[in-house]
Amino acid sequence: MSDATTLDPQAGAAVEAQPQDMTSSRTSVIDQRPTPEVHAQCARSPLAHLFTARDDGDAGVVLQEKAFLGHLTLRGDPAQPGFVEGVEAALGLALPLTPATLHQNEGGRSIQWLSPDEWLILVPGEEAFTVEKALHEALAGRYQVVNVSGGQAVISLSGVQARQVLMKSTPTDVHPRAFPVGRGVPAVFAKATLVLRRVSESEFELVVRRSFADYLGRWLLDASEEFGVCIKA
Repeated sequence: MSDATTLDPQAGAAVEAQPQDMTSSRTSVIDQRPTPEVHAQCARSPLAHLFTARDDGDAGVVLQEKAFLGHLTLRGDPAQPGFVEGVEAALGLALPLTPATLHQNEGGRSIQWLSPDEWLILVPGEEAFTVEKALHEALAGRYQVVNVSGGQAVISLSGVQARQVLMKSTPTDVHPRAFPVGRGVPAVFAKATLVLRRVSESEFELVVRRSFADYLGRWLLDASEEFGVCIKA
């Protein structure tokens, strides 16, 4: 069909159809793709529609979405030669080997024990690829590193009444004697499942599935209302 013709409506004569330059078309589409900077400006976190800045004065509860963090899951055998040392070299944090233990630093990185061969790593979003690459370079043998950033969200819960909200929401014992700073556990929370962590004397973090974020965000707003709520942007 390379000799296909079409009718010129003005001249009333048949003219040869010109083939379309598909290469040029593909190039123009590629050139118009958003840059990483544009993606960052347009990105919306799972709770951006719900956690809008708000201050109720002497609020007893403070909520904040810690948006756009890097989430990595790490699996491996701590008994494997070089595994523990490799994780520490790549992350700058010692690998937790005790159940329900959370290690963190001032740079915003943390690693949490989930099971005897699984850990959750949270880092600032811009460091996710760097940390993932460093783990691959430092580890050998059988291990697995998966970037799950798009599937999870982190909600910070703090304030003088934060523990009261937790006590209404989860059967997990959150008394300081049972839940000190540096502890993190999988928990049932408002009939959903999440990872509950205590990152400081006054702050807890809820690591939730992205699909549960709206439900749990609304639950927290409702459960906190009697104490007054401040929402940090």
